Amino acid sequence: MIDVKNLRKEFKKTIKEPGLKGSFKSLFKPQTKRVVAVDDISFEVPKGEILGFIGPNGAGKSTVIKMLTGILTPTSGKCEINGKNPTENRKSYVREIGVVFGQRTQLWWDLPLRETYSVLKEIYEVPDDRFKSRMSFLNEVLELDDFITSPVRTLSLGQRMRADIAASLLHSPKVLFLDEPTIGLDVVVKENIRNAIEHINKQEKTTVILTTHDLADIEALSNRIVMIDKGRNVFDGTVSELKTKYGQIRELHFETEERNAAQALCYEKLFGGNIGGLTLEQEGKAVKARFDSSVVPVSEMLAYTLSRINVTDISVRDADIEEIIRRLYQQGVSE
Repeated sequence: MIDVKNLRKEFKKTIKEPGLKGSFKSLFKPQTKRVVAVDDISFEVPKGEILGFIGPNGAGKSTVIKMLTGILTPTSGKCEINGKNPTENRKSYVREIGVVFGQRTQLWWDLPLRETYSVLKEIYEVPDDRFKSRMSFLNEVLELDDFITSPVRTLSLGQRMRADIAASLLHSPKVLFLDEPTIGLDVVVKENIRNAIEHINKQEKTTVILTTHDLADIEALSNRIVMIDKGRNVFDGTVSELKTKYGQIRELHFETEERNAAQALCYEKLFGGNIGGLTLEQEGKAVKARFDSSVVPVSEMLAYTLSRINVTDISVRDADIEEIIRRLYQQGVSE
């Protein structure tokens, strides 16, 4: 469905020297330097997959998405979606994709939502019978009925995001690009939108590329992750593979009457000074120790803890995906 090979995007950046003289010089005799935003990225996405596409700010995610949607032309490399080149086959290509860019709406601000969908129906040339059945499906999945007669400018953020997703799906696209679809939403609305995306994916086999900083979205919706940093691939695999390869961080949760567990435990002795992967948090009776199980095995961590203080309850959990990725970026995964 989606085939990306050796994708590269370069920009020219004007170098401005300081002061008024520098401003005149950059105006009449500008100096430029080459900036590589995306550097030889490759991946494939089969039909019907939800791919989590992640990376830190400035990693090149948005540039990749803009090339996949045809907004930007690659400097070099191959980018093909459903057999079409996004920039060469622009007119026919946009009929096969849907795009939601976070806080940027594609809806008409002063029109009632229902009229906005009628305008989009004409733009995408959706037949009347198909439009009727499509709106019925989208109403059911995204619960639009409560606000479909309201002007877009009066909608809450959660309502507008549901409305934007519906607009992107009105013409039954084969591929859906979602850029931060749950940004700024409360927990309940996020869950509703995740459920809607999952339902649409399963019902219609729509291929989804999901870009987000909310890694709960990734864990809820995606089995596979492509991670980029500084314009390059740094990981391509399943969530479980990521945890197996990089996720040796464990969390020991326990309750104790000790008011200062950190002092009583003296984990430094157990870790022999190698405590870079150890953090300890205590709130009342509840204590959370995050540690690297490749340095100290779970069994030793448990035995040591139980031998040092009185514990009323204890459990070991895997660190969540957000913690794993945060540590990866701190360590500089692309070095």
